[in-house]
Amino acid sequence: MSQTPALPAPTRYHGALIALHWLLALLLAIALIMGSQQLVHIHNSSPEKVLALRAHMVAGGLILLLSLARLVVRLRTPKPAPAETGHALLDKLARLTHIALYLLVFAMAASGIALSIQANLPAAVFAQTAPLPPNFDAYAPRLAHGIISKALMALIALHAIAALYHQFVRKDKLLLRMWWSKARN
Repeated sequence: MSQTPALPAPTRYHGALIALHWLLALLLAIALIMGSQQLVHIHNSSPEKVLALRAHMVAGGLILLLSLARLVVRLRTPKPAPAETGHALLDKLARLTHIALYLLVFAMAASGIALSIQANLPAAVFAQTAPLPPNFDAYAPRLAHGIISKALMALIALHAIAALYHQFVRKDKLLLRMWWSKARN
């Protein structure tokens, strides 16, 4: 009985994973900027707050669904060999950072959903059958949502810096792994 030889690891990620990566990068940037730069400056009594919350909540829900899809695609498709920096500690930090990014995105969504439920936001924002609370500070998930958003921004910055380090210092063309190619591999 002969064994089929293993196929070599691809040099790029699956196209669906690449598309989800960049779409999520855009949506996360929009949602984080919207939450930290726009929503905090609009008083809850303003009609603009409902529109901004609606956009933020839709973006958050979309981020959750797409992140779940991305995780499934990542687990079910072949991946390139792990990128190496030449430093075992940095390589371990890279793996932990990728796991932490997923965990923080899911924690962010969970705290947003919890806040939404506690503050009755679906009725206030989508059905407009309830008023917005005077503020969100009385809700424990609001504090968690704010802390998680700052941690997520820091990890995203670390992730981007690491990618740029690989691309421009190590010159190992790491970014090509997360981009489309005409050739199949």
